[in-house]
Amino acid sequence: MNKSINGYPLDSIRYTKTHSVIIDQDVLRNNRVIMGLNNDPRADLFRVLRTNVLKQLRENNWNSFAITSATPEAGKTFISINLAIAIAMEGNQSVLLVDADLKCPRVGQCLGLEWEFGLVDFLKRDISLEDILINPGIERLVVLPGNNSDNNSSELISSRKMVNLIQEIKSHYKSGIIIFDFPPLFAADDALLFMPYIDAALLVVEDGKNTPDELQHSMHILEQTNLLGLVLNKSTQPLPTYQYGYVSETG
Repeated sequence: MNKSINGYPLDSIRYTKTHSVIIDQDVLRNNRVIMGLNNDPRADLFRVLRTNVLKQLRENNWNSFAITSATPEAGKTFISINLAIAIAMEGNQSVLLVDADLKCPRVGQCLGLEWEFGLVDFLKRDISLEDILINPGIERLVVLPGNNSDNNSSELISSRKMVNLIQEIKSHYKSGIIIFDFPPLFAADDALLFMPYIDAALLVVEDGKNTPDELQHSMHILEQTNLLGLVLNKSTQPLPTYQYGYVSETG
């Protein structure tokens, strides 16, 4: 019998000890988790991104992708969390969000979660995956939180246990979507080591900071990876105003 959270099946994953918590709306608001809030006009941007990403995944029969950036502070975790929630909100799509940034994991913190074990614990200790997974009170969404690695993260990323983990969740989550929040491309070789095991990648670009040379170098690093597209983050341009029989809202 398949495990379900709040009445929604998690496909064929049978992690029967998945923790379910209720996240604080104030924490979401402070951390700009837009999709977790009610009636935020900025959520439409993530709905558009969701549509574009899902179209490509379904056309190519892919079920996993990474979100990364060229440099730190570009907002890749912000994009990862909001897009994961947006996809889970679609109505018929379950999502597993994996915090794979072993040097600077922030997914759990941004969601206001409390967790005892993370991805590094699974890779270094004899801890089952079902003891790590958390449902953050959002239907069809499960989070595998991260924690800091004191050792060389590249060795953990390239370990046989990490490869087996990716293969396991991809095979058991075939009708769901797996999103990996990767470290920045220029910060370490972690993302490059990870890429061969996932289907595609989404690159976050920081408006006004990332240079054309950095973008070109990022594209070179990802040349062997199926690229879903680029996301321009921290743009200073205002949200578009739409008029279609109702009062529009702008962010």
